[in-house]
Amino acid sequence: MESDFSAIWLTFRLATVTTLLLLLIGTPIAWWLARTRSWVKGPVGAIVALPIVLPPSVIGFYLLLVMGPNGPVGQFTQALGLGLLPFTFWGLVVGSVFYSMPFVVQPIQNAFEAIGERPLEVAATLRASPLDTFWSVVLPLARPGFLTATVLGFAHTVGEFGVVLMIGGNIPDKTRVVSVQIYDHVEALEYTEAHWLAAIMVAFSFLVLLLLYLFNPTGRRK
Repeated sequence: MESDFSAIWLTFRLATVTTLLLLLIGTPIAWWLARTRSWVKGPVGAIVALPIVLPPSVIGFYLLLVMGPNGPVGQFTQALGLGLLPFTFWGLVVGSVFYSMPFVVQPIQNAFEAIGERPLEVAATLRASPLDTFWSVVLPLARPGFLTATVLGFAHTVGEFGVVLMIGGNIPDKTRVVSVQIYDHVEALEYTEAHWLAAIMVAFSFLVLLLLYLFNPTGRRK
C-alpha cells in the first residue's frame, strides 16, 4: 500500500536525521562524561540515561508541554516565526533525539573510557594539540563505539512508538511512522498489512544485531 511505503520512508528519514544529530550532540557529552571527575558527572549521566527507564509516554507528554503554545520552547519558536513543533516532522526529531540519547552517548562514552590515558600522553609528548589528538588518536581508537552508537541510535529511533505518537500524532505523510502504521492496521483488523510491516521490522532488528556482532571488533572472541 502507498501509505505503508510512505510510513517506511518517513521512518527512514526520521532515523537518519536523528542519528546524525545525536552523533553531533552526543560525542562531546560522551567525551566530557568519560574525562571529567566532577561530581556533576553522576547527575548528568543519570539525565542522559533517563529514557532507558522512563515510559516513552512520559517523555512525550513533557516534551509536548515544553514545545506547546504555552511552553518555553513553543513560545520561542513562535517568536521566531517557526510555528509550533508538535505534530510536525521536526517535532518528531526533537522527541527522537531525547528518547534515543542514551543509546548513542553510552557506547561512545564506553569507547572513550576504554582508550585510557597512555595514547593521549604519547600524543602530548609529540606536541599534538588537543584537537589534533582527538581527531587523529581518539576517534580512530573509538571507532567500534561509534559504530555501535550509530546502529543502536538508528534502530531505536525506527522502533519508537509512544514518544512519536504523543508528539506527532497520526498524520499521514507527516508524522505517521511505521510503528504507528502497524497500530493503525491492527486497529482496523487489517492483519495481512500489519504482518507485512511487522515482518519488515523483525528482519530489520535481526540485521541490526547481526551487524553489531559481525562488524564490531569488541564483540568478537579473541
